Amino acid sequence: MLLIGNGMVLTLGSSNRVLPQGAVLVNDRKIQEVGSTEDLRARFPQAQFIDAHGHLIMPGMINTHMHLYSTFARGMDPKSKPPKSFRDILEGLWWKLDKLLTLEDVYYSGLIPLIECIKTGTTTIIDHHASPMAVQGSLNRLAQAATETGVRSVFCYEVSNRDGDAIAQAGIQENVDFLAACQAHPDAMTAGLFGLHAALTLSDRTLEQCREAAQGLKAGFHIHVAEGIEDLEDSLSRSGLRVVERLNQFGILGPQTLAAHCVHVNDAEIELLRETQTQVVHNPESNMGNAVGTAPVLKMLSRGVQVGLGTDGYTADMFESAKVANVLQKHAAADPSVAWAEVPQMLYDTNPRIAGRLFGGVFGELAEGAWADVIVVDYLPPTPLDASNWSGHLLFGVSGRSVETTIINGKVRMLNRQLIDLDEEAIAARSRELALKLWQKL
Repeated sequence: MLLIGNGMVLTLGSSNRVLPQGAVLVNDRKIQEVGSTEDLRARFPQAQFIDAHGHLIMPGMINTHMHLYSTFARGMDPKSKPPKSFRDILEGLWWKLDKLLTLEDVYYSGLIPLIECIKTGTTTIIDHHASPMAVQGSLNRLAQAATETGVRSVFCYEVSNRDGDAIAQAGIQENVDFLAACQAHPDAMTAGLFGLHAALTLSDRTLEQCREAAQGLKAGFHIHVAEGIEDLEDSLSRSGLRVVERLNQFGILGPQTLAAHCVHVNDAEIELLRETQTQVVHNPESNMGNAVGTAPVLKMLSRGVQVGLGTDGYTADMFESAKVANVLQKHAAADPSVAWAEVPQMLYDTNPRIAGRLFGGVFGELAEGAWADVIVVDYLPPTPLDASNWSGHLLFGVSGRSVETTIINGKVRMLNRQLIDLDEEAIAARSRELALKLWQKL
């Protein structure tokens, strides 16, 4: 039994309460009770007590679109001409890097950002993986890294025809094998989706094969949708259909599917996303960094599309992603009044619902019966904080590195900024060795 108390509890979720001098009682993997520190300490004196020292106690963050494999690109100089388009970035960086990844590279490139998740209060991620020359077993290596760090994770392999049909078939099989294993041994910490890269690198035949392979597995797809204009242009020239329309034709959309980005979508495609209950994931920093445009997330939300928030591998820090999402939508609309409600909706409402569909149970809320994913944030509000204004406090007062304690599935993974059972220095040192070898090959 674990009691996190002597702090300001922000429950979020349906209860949406703020409890000064509050506490959260954890029993095994779930939250048993939320109340006053004095009362809970008196009734449960045997519980291990974590003192929040007056700081903020809140649910852990959820990242619904991540790329762990991108780790080794950090600080890399590809020594090539500067990219002029999104396709240049794909061909000049990502499609060169992913071909060089070994299974050990996959494992270490997973460990590093998963540790960063713990340090920034992200307790659940949905990853999208690629390693074309090391496909078989790659998802198991990522799952191993997730198990060792203790971060709740969803994995998939991005099927693509860009490296030939044989590798596409290997990607299909990797998804099938991993999903079958997850379903044979259900786990509250590891789950799978069926990964697809993007429409522009998938033939009609491969889309058909992926749909057929996924049918018996009761799994949704995780795919990049209309991220760059190149995806739209390819779809129109290939089929006469826009990206969302083409994917719908092949049965890829649906309530279990995650459509990342959706930058270049029109009104008809937004309606298709709504009708099929496909879940969209906005990745603001990535869209800005790749100069692909601004996703019309405000329009999508206003029309009933479920939109979550991710990072696309740019960061592990979801507080950072929320800040960028807020200012990006304001900048794009040339209207400072927008995105105040929509961004919190994406991060604190839709993301927990997406995680709940994949794992079952309640996410994103400190309430009886919810998963015990709890963080303590080094924040003392300089103005009153209550149930009506907490989002403004988090937006302007908190960053991921404000997190000092992280608890996932009822287990303490970081306490007072000290990682538990993880030798970060040794992991980073081995990661640098592997990254240097990869850079030299590149």
